[in-house]
Amino acid sequence: MAPKGKQAVKKAAQAVKQALPTANSSSSKKAPAPAPPPPSSTAAPSSTTTKKATPPSSQQTKPTSIAIPPPTNRSSSSKVKTPADEGIDFFEGEVKKGDGDIRVFELKLAENGGPTKEGAYVRLPPPYPHPYILRLSLEPGTPASRNGVLKSDFPIDGGEFKRGKWAERKLPTDFSKPVQIDLPISHSGAFVYFVEYDSPTRPSDPSTPRARVQSSKGYFSVDPILLLPRRSSILTPTFSPSPSGGLVSNVAANKASSTLLPLDGIVALSVIAKWQGHLDNWGPYLDEATKRGYNMLHFTPLQTRGQSGSPYSILDQLKFDPELFGGKGGEDGVKEIGGLIKKCREEYGLLSLTDVVLNHTADNSPWLQEHPESGYNVANSPHLAPALEIDDAILALSAKLPSLGVPTLIDSEADLSLLAAALDEALTSLKLYEYYALDVPTQVAELQKALGSLKAKSTFPSWKGKSALAGKSTAQLAEILKTEEGAIQGLGKFAKRKGVKVELETALAFVGEAFGGGEVEAERLARAWGEVLDVVNVDLYKEFNEDGAAMRDNVVKRVRYERLEAGGLRMGEISAKSPFVGSYFTRLPSNSTTKKHSPSSLALANNGWIWDADPLANFADQPSKAYLRREVIVWGDCVKLRYGKKPSDNPFLWDHMTKYCQLLAGMFDGFRLDNCHSTPLEVGVAMIDAARVVNPNLYVVAELFTGNENMDLKFVRELGINSLIREMMNGFDPKEQSRLIYRHGVGKPIGSMDTACLTSPSLLPSPTGKGPSRPCLVSPVFGSSPHALLMDVTHDNQSCFDKRSAEDALSTGALATFSFSAIGSNKGFDDLYPKLLDLVSDTRMYTVGGEGVDRGIGGVKRVLNHLHTEMMLDGYSEGHIHQENDYIVVHRVHPQSHKGYILIAHTAFHKGDLSSRGHINPIKLSRTQTKYIMGASLKVHSYDESKSTTTLEGLPSTLVDVPLPAQNVGEDEQGPFTEIVVPDAFPPGSIMVFATSMAGTSADLDELCLSGADEAFKSLDLVDLNVVLHRADEEERDATGGDGAYTIPDYGTLVYCGLQGWMAPLIPIIRYNDLGAPLCEHLRKGTWALDYVYGRLESQISTFPNLAKPAAWLKERFDLIKTTVPAFMRPKYFAIVMNEAYKAARRAVIDQCSDFISSGHSFTQDLALCAVQMYGLVKSASIDPSKPVPSLAAGLPHFATNWARCWGRDVFISLRGLFLTTGAFPAARDHILAFGSVLKHGLVPNLLDSGRTPRYNCRDGPWWYIENIQDYVNKAPNGIAILSDSVKRRFPKDEEWVAWDDERAFAWESTVAELIQEILQRHATGIEFREYNAGPNLDMQMDDRGFDQKIYTDWKTGIIFGGNEWNCGTWQDKMGESAKAGNKGLPATPRDGAPVEITALHKSTLRWLAGLSKARKFPFKGVDAEINGKKVFVTYQEWSDLIQASFEKNYYVPADPADDVNYNVNTSLINRRGIYKDVFGSGKGREWSDYQLRANYPIAMIVAPELFTPEKALFALTKVDEHLRGPLGMKTLDPGDSQYRGDYDNSNDTTDKAIAKGWNYHQGPEWVFPTGWFLKAYLMFDTKVGWGKDDPTETLHYISNILLTHRRHIETDAWAGLPELTNSNGSYCHDSCRTQAWSASTLLDLLEHASEMATTAGKKGLKVVVVENGKAK
Repeated sequence: MAPKGKQAVKKAAQAVKQALPTANSSSSKKAPAPAPPPPSSTAAPSSTTTKKATPPSSQQTKPTSIAIPPPTNRSSSSKVKTPADEGIDFFEGEVKKGDGDIRVFELKLAENGGPTKEGAYVRLPPPYPHPYILRLSLEPGTPASRNGVLKSDFPIDGGEFKRGKWAERKLPTDFSKPVQIDLPISHSGAFVYFVEYDSPTRPSDPSTPRARVQSSKGYFSVDPILLLPRRSSILTPTFSPSPSGGLVSNVAANKASSTLLPLDGIVALSVIAKWQGHLDNWGPYLDEATKRGYNMLHFTPLQTRGQSGSPYSILDQLKFDPELFGGKGGEDGVKEIGGLIKKCREEYGLLSLTDVVLNHTADNSPWLQEHPESGYNVANSPHLAPALEIDDAILALSAKLPSLGVPTLIDSEADLSLLAAALDEALTSLKLYEYYALDVPTQVAELQKALGSLKAKSTFPSWKGKSALAGKSTAQLAEILKTEEGAIQGLGKFAKRKGVKVELETALAFVGEAFGGGEVEAERLARAWGEVLDVVNVDLYKEFNEDGAAMRDNVVKRVRYERLEAGGLRMGEISAKSPFVGSYFTRLPSNSTTKKHSPSSLALANNGWIWDADPLANFADQPSKAYLRREVIVWGDCVKLRYGKKPSDNPFLWDHMTKYCQLLAGMFDGFRLDNCHSTPLEVGVAMIDAARVVNPNLYVVAELFTGNENMDLKFVRELGINSLIREMMNGFDPKEQSRLIYRHGVGKPIGSMDTACLTSPSLLPSPTGKGPSRPCLVSPVFGSSPHALLMDVTHDNQSCFDKRSAEDALSTGALATFSFSAIGSNKGFDDLYPKLLDLVSDTRMYTVGGEGVDRGIGGVKRVLNHLHTEMMLDGYSEGHIHQENDYIVVHRVHPQSHKGYILIAHTAFHKGDLSSRGHINPIKLSRTQTKYIMGASLKVHSYDESKSTTTLEGLPSTLVDVPLPAQNVGEDEQGPFTEIVVPDAFPPGSIMVFATSMAGTSADLDELCLSGADEAFKSLDLVDLNVVLHRADEEERDATGGDGAYTIPDYGTLVYCGLQGWMAPLIPIIRYNDLGAPLCEHLRKGTWALDYVYGRLESQISTFPNLAKPAAWLKERFDLIKTTVPAFMRPKYFAIVMNEAYKAARRAVIDQCSDFISSGHSFTQDLALCAVQMYGLVKSASIDPSKPVPSLAAGLPHFATNWARCWGRDVFISLRGLFLTTGAFPAARDHILAFGSVLKHGLVPNLLDSGRTPRYNCRDGPWWYIENIQDYVNKAPNGIAILSDSVKRRFPKDEEWVAWDDERAFAWESTVAELIQEILQRHATGIEFREYNAGPNLDMQMDDRGFDQKIYTDWKTGIIFGGNEWNCGTWQDKMGESAKAGNKGLPATPRDGAPVEITALHKSTLRWLAGLSKARKFPFKGVDAEINGKKVFVTYQEWSDLIQASFEKNYYVPADPADDVNYNVNTSLINRRGIYKDVFGSGKGREWSDYQLRANYPIAMIVAPELFTPEKALFALTKVDEHLRGPLGMKTLDPGDSQYRGDYDNSNDTTDKAIAKGWNYHQGPEWVFPTGWFLKAYLMFDTKVGWGKDDPTETLHYISNILLTHRRHIETDAWAGLPELTNSNGSYCHDSCRTQAWSASTLLDLLEHASEMATTAGKKGLKVVVVENGKAK
């Protein structure tokens, strides 16, 4: 028997010490290497970016995986530290020279804290030469940030890894900053994370804690650290194969030579140990493997083999095969194998990978006799009983076929039919239906006997089932009996004959309930009972018959394949020793050991596999009937192991197999999980985890046959599989072959730009909160696909000669080496073995010596295997694959140096014509030079299999050199090119390899393109930046008189002329390296886009001198691209330059903004960029009629130029957010003064038209104007000074209309304070006028009566009234345009009377002025008024008090009808209660409009909150939230209103008055700007009297969650803004401006208020805690 328990592990450790040098396990003290690229094409951009990562430190010895000591917990007193401990020490220690830039891989989580679908699995590089950071980030305010806690089984706090042991980090709760948790990664392995947080759903009782929610789990794996000495280059400096290339430096002699081997650099060779003889004779084999360029040996199991001789039928998992060392070593061979591994690594540079077999053991494993519970038997798996009976019958029948007249040699279908008939007879005699069906006669007899003792229904047991029985038909009763849980015992269990039955107690209860009544009639009831059981049996017999038919068919099919088919196994004569199908069970021998066990436990189910099986379902467990139906293709020499779900289910087996895995992990560098898809996940996870305790850098590979990529990924992420074996021979034609290479090994496409564009330098605080900050490079990761170990062919699959042609071995083997993945082969493939060899029966030895390395295709493999590893080590991460007819061309390129290698392979899928060149066009390489390395064809001299009985020999063959082919050099419109012409003598199977370099393209071009942008853009002001970043088409044409926005063929016209416009197509191109996008194709065809980008800036330098620097910066880079870069690389460098310019310009904007913006999150900054979108110099829309002055657009693209650009109301709704919160005070002041200059009638104009022909038709404009002056005074440095600023007045004092250039225009001036007073005084006195130029020339839609304007103050309430039914003086200003529909000249929403927001704005003004006046900061104290015929002076405070006293009485609509008497309401008109009126005093006949629910009273709440009782206000806001809030905007009318029409179409030309010509513009469509102010009002009042009163974060979370939609929109929309409006439920409205000034403004206003509130609450000690990396600040 094998050594028990710790003895085996101890012996392994001793062997390790003897076999390998001792080394520190530190992951932070490894020999350096260039920072490896990210480990998959969908992971992060490579950290080998040109944004210079600091070079690594001096090299040290590789810590061999065997010598790693067992880890200890960080808190342990032991001196040995785990890798996690060392990672913490690194980040808490001082920054050392050579540490370089820390890599930070940032993974953005979904809003619920789990991974995105794409990011559910992430593969990360080895933590070498020092640890790095995995940053998990969430947007602030997402649901998961509500008391969120990140949990991960990665040992963040140090100590050893333990599955299910969760380290925790509390998520930061700062609403203005991104939520980031930094995990210090210093530890290879497979790990899980998730987030727990408070449910967003509020409990009904505020005192009840919220339920906790767990996000979906995310998985990340960290590649193992594999170190080997770097070999000498396989090519000479002149690119010819070097005879001495690929030499290995001895590790013992040169310990500093170790280099990190990325997984993509692995070149593995599968070997069958028994075909290499004794270990003493392995030297030549190892030498050949090394010289052929392999750096890892995959060993089939080296343990003692079972009686079949198969290496996969392991006799003793804890002993190695003594035949390998001639029995000379120790009893278990650990020392000998340890010595072999040391020799492989140190002398030959070969890592070691061994098969691990977890699913079965040899049928004669001795320990099975001690522990038959380790297998599936009838004792522990009773459902196997009928399967065992069938197996016994098959064995018995096999032995007596001659006596039955059945032939034992199956030569025909007739013979097979005779056998099938005999089988049918044997199976019939078994009466297996007794395992399925009820024994009705027995059941009826038992019942009838029991009924004889009952006299009345009352004496029946009570029926406890869920279904009523009385009155049901027999069929219904049968169905109830089958489905009632527990009613029928043994149903579907197959545990024993006649085991399916109804217990008597249940039967009596059932019968009594269903049929009883009065006297008991035993015979009648028993008969009825029998009828029910007969019906039940119908389905059970049907199941029996179906299973029997399936079983018979499966047996016959197997016999046909094994005994009859020409392509089958042809196993020969049937006998007792060779039954007609393999036995499904191993019968343990009867001896003193097995006699201790129940006989039923001694027949153990054999393992095997099933076509299309569910890999997550164990086919030996119930409810599977695979053994019963004979669905298993069985391995008769292997007993299937039965683990159960956890170690306590089978303690011996779990312990034994854990020791096995740990023994191997302590010796080998990697595992190949045999039959992985049949390994129970919980077993695989536990065993791999245990192995990684011994060897944290264990490389794990597997071959999965799930047939489903999602299922593959499940195994990969949960088991921690590093590579999945994929096979080139699975390609069935050249197209599929190229797809396999592309899918698993193209890397990134040539010309990828994600690395350069998405990697950014930063400063990393210590992830533990202790220790210094470090320079870092931050790269996003988006998710990974399983890494591939791409084999040309695996050791257990058909040969190239079998599946295609022998010649194809050369082309297929070469193609594999050009894959950006781990690659592998087997000696039989390289040596051209014609057939798949039998691992069990073949005892011949591998051929070695003679031709040696060059045997078969070995000479080519030697060069290309070495070249593969060199390309992976040196970062040739980009690739291109071209398939044309039978040719496949693969080009690998280094992303910075632009050097590369190109392989041209002529595949040979068919054995037919092996001489034809086939067809391929010349291969044209733009601006690329080539150097011929080698070419070869394979000449096979004979296809006959070798007759040798001692030696395994390949087909006799010769590698024929392909001479230097013709290469045409020329020049076309794209510049110089090289053209490779395939020679005529290039038969199928041939290959050619060239080195390439891009002539004239500097290796420093990436660095140049990325440098200097900040310097070039930093001096731009906001107006310059409007030109650089934005400018819509009409703005550009207006400003320049030239071309507008750029049009990309097959894409369309960009929305902006500036950099933001280009980013819309570039962002997805960069993210996905989508080089097939229309823009990329356009760039490849010419340089027009480059000329446009630079040219438009250069042409405007005279107007904007600051543009000279960025224009020169762009020109320098574009000139280099045009003159030195191949056309196919042009998209990459265009993207790099444009992206870098965009980021620099964006930084230039943010640097000029307020601290609120510059320190805020990306959403805040995106909104701030909207100020630059809207604020620019447009000649036709200056705010000064005499000269071009920048102006603020209302929205784009509809309000871009001329009179339509600058609107008074829009400017002053937008000014606070876009200019004041961002710190653009000069722009705000300019607009205040400009609109003040055109004050007339006590109003500011609605349409400015540069002050030339302003129009005065908005009643709310002056109040928004004063509100913004108030905001400016409060926010701008020395803002109060603006009140003294003088403004030249556009119109004479008598308000006569004069032209702007008339001598009376701008002839007098007022201070801003005087303008404010004028507005108030005019409203106090009353305003009445007819618009200048009234009529169609002014407004062709308006009814003549609409031009008459009247505004007055009601001095009983202090409230201002105005307007009439023919005009619309507020923001809801849609005028009817359809004569056909009858709405022309009719405002849809006149809102005449006192709109609620005007009243509040007026109140805000009075409150402010009263305060200023009292403080003697304002030169006026009130207004003159005539009240009740008397002239009186009314102070601001008195006027304010009037409104305060009257507001709620006149505007509030009580929630309780009983309160109506206290308010000025018409009960008959009320539709919604608990709200505030939209208007007070609508015109006669339209009084109902007062009561319409609209989103205007939240506006009033934020400017004059003192008018509202907080509790009433909050309740009213909940009504708005419930009825009006949409995904992005607020419904402009209650959906319950009969006038509601939610979809706006201005082109509608129907007769429907409600919607014709867009009359419903404000009658339902969802406007975005009210959302910001609604949320601000909600924040104000909820934190006063609502959920947020005690904890403001309650409200902040609620609001932040609503804003996620806005965040997503602005991030993804090409216009990079928020729209004017949407149609119903957030649907797209084509008539809306795509970005609107006030939509962004109100959200900025909200976010600033939220930021201030959070800060204030924090200062007051309220529950607003900022937590970073788990540390409360």
